[in-house]
Amino acid sequence: LRCLLRTMYKVVLLALSLVGATAFAPLPSARRSAAPAISMAKTVLDMPGIQAPIGYFDPVGYSTKVSDEGMLWFRAAELKHSRVAMLAFTGWCINGAGIHFPGYLSKAEGVTFESLSKMAPKDAWEAMPTSGKAQIVFSIFIAEVVTEMIKPHYTLAGDDFDPIDGLKRYKTEEAKLKAQNTELANGRLAMIGMMGFSAALYYPGSVPAIGTFF
Repeated sequence: LRCLLRTMYKVVLLALSLVGATAFAPLPSARRSAAPAISMAKTVLDMPGIQAPIGYFDPVGYSTKVSDEGMLWFRAAELKHSRVAMLAFTGWCINGAGIHFPGYLSKAEGVTFESLSKMAPKDAWEAMPTSGKAQIVFSIFIAEVVTEMIKPHYTLAGDDFDPIDGLKRYKTEEAKLKAQNTELANGRLAMIGMMGFSAALYYPGSVPAIGTFF
């Protein structure tokens, strides 16, 4: 189990790196036709995420080759990885600043939050009790299952998929689009940031600007 959890940790970092490579492509709900089936009033150019300085960026033509459901799956994946990366980036910086919870993570095994905060992230993961790792993996699994069970499914709900009604607070379409663009922009930067942190961690000296952070 320890070996499996170590492998999953590396896979998560690799996944963040891979998704970052396609993060700047606005992931639309379009088929080969000009307008997507889910909303005949919209095309790929109307999707959130097309903003300066990149603008519309789809060099390999995903928007003309993938089905509506496929493109919405890519958009959902981008948002999910963006949110995970933003949390990871924030947590990495907080940990690097020496901020941590008080007390024990596991009193039975003598592991304190303070002791983990003094380690590099991969070393802290290794030092975490196996039961703690299993709880993290199980929580992620439950979150994935719940997400897949929400109706309508995100591959059918369109680019306004909002199961918790977070977008209702925005009174105009312009304000809602600005919020969506802000989240996508911050998420894409966070994915790039996590790629930089991961590279610096596993390949010392590869990112000189943050080489001493570890």
